[in-house]
Amino acid sequence: MHAEDARTAPAVAGEGVDAEDDLPEQMRIRHDKRERLGREGIEPYPVTLPVTTTIGALREEFGQLAADTRTGVTSGIAGRVIFVRNAGKLCFATLRSGDGTEIQAMLSLDQVGEEPLAQWKALVDIGDHVFVEGEVITSKRGELSILANRWLMAAKALRPLPVAHKPMNEDTRIRQRYVDLIVRPEARQMARTRVAAVGQLRRSLDQRGYLEIETPMLQTMHGGATARPFVTTSNAFDIQLFLRIAPELFLKRAVVGGIERVYEINRNFRNEGSDSTHSPEFAMLEFYQAYADYRVMATITREIIQEAAVAVFGSTTVTHLDGTMHDLSGIWPEVSLYGSLSEAIGEEITPQTARERLVALCERADLAVAPTWVTGKLVEELFEHYVIESFDGRPVFVMDYPVDTSPLVRDHRTEPGKVEKWDLYVNGYEQATGYSELVDPVIQRQRLMAQAELGAKGDVEAMRLDEDFLRALEHGMPPSGGVGMGIDRLLMTLTGLGIRETVLFPLVKPER
Repeated sequence: MHAEDARTAPAVAGEGVDAEDDLPEQMRIRHDKRERLGREGIEPYPVTLPVTTTIGALREEFGQLAADTRTGVTSGIAGRVIFVRNAGKLCFATLRSGDGTEIQAMLSLDQVGEEPLAQWKALVDIGDHVFVEGEVITSKRGELSILANRWLMAAKALRPLPVAHKPMNEDTRIRQRYVDLIVRPEARQMARTRVAAVGQLRRSLDQRGYLEIETPMLQTMHGGATARPFVTTSNAFDIQLFLRIAPELFLKRAVVGGIERVYEINRNFRNEGSDSTHSPEFAMLEFYQAYADYRVMATITREIIQEAAVAVFGSTTVTHLDGTMHDLSGIWPEVSLYGSLSEAIGEEITPQTARERLVALCERADLAVAPTWVTGKLVEELFEHYVIESFDGRPVFVMDYPVDTSPLVRDHRTEPGKVEKWDLYVNGYEQATGYSELVDPVIQRQRLMAQAELGAKGDVEAMRLDEDFLRALEHGMPPSGGVGMGIDRLLMTLTGLGIRETVLFPLVKPER
């Protein structure tokens, strides 16, 4: 009975062909099998099954059994058929659970009977979910197995799985993530890695006394970042609404109200480009602390990223999918935005450098310049062009940004024209940004009015004048530090994958 295992046998006949070439025919055959199941009194999609345990639990309890062992234990399990061999009086199948654990099912004529065995051979395909009940044993080759005394269909699959010799391309994996999760262990691991990292972020902040709250995703006034919003309409209120581009202004309202350490892990929406590091819908962590400044927030940011790495990998050294290792330990270096740019181009650039000179430098670097760009935007474009590649993938805090691109940030305490803001770069992309928050309502009003003027000139990313937010500041906001960190990009830092791989179901254009 135990002469061989499913792992050593070829797949069931008809499953080793290219699924795309004869998909209509394969689906017709499976639809016919679905109808036959019903005719023969076998429910193809039962509402419940007599499952008594999981494949993982059996692996944990009996995984170390010696070969050719009978336990006398009867269990009922369910899983997806990923491998099957039907031969005469004995059939083998490999069943996989959602967590990737597997077990062998063995169906013999003397155990299940002639008709059930014939139905198994005729009606079960790779990809189907099935239930089997029987004794837990090990085969002569040591494979943990269920020696079935009965089987039931749990869910008939009407589409075949991709064949092993022709893996799905990236676009298909993303569009059909449900299939990607079935066939690729890396996809399942990515989902679990994300949960582990986000869970650790919450623990890290909770342990530091932060309170997690929720802020509106539908807003009457978009703000908290310079970005183009998605616009919608409320039929009930007959007003225009915006999908949140950032939770910042509401989290600051909470600080005003006395929640002095506050955070939110949220979904944001920005109506802009999509590439390997940007998605129109993305996950964000923002946290704010009263009586802290941007340097305090940089330290906390470094610590919670390192703690997330340890939660996922057991170490601050992370291993990317391509096998490269990245050390996130220690104190991360700081560089001056203006200083590093001046060094890169061989000319001193300051907040007082004339716009005409900055435009000329952009043209020399073949950088397109929009007429609405302020001087600070030109400086940041030059910095991204000349400096970022020199970081060589290591985490770096870029310090002290232009005031005219940072309307929500406090003026630098010693350097005019700058604000107390940093951006954290890892592997060439921005991972997080931190501020000493602007809490003076008079200066904040001036900054937002300047943004409104830019908007009137055609800058679709400019902020609006938010009177309620200003009213909140007028009640007194303590000196505070704040951070925004991309969750999707944190997973990029930990895994080395692009953003469309770290998001389980990213937004993609509809198929034609």
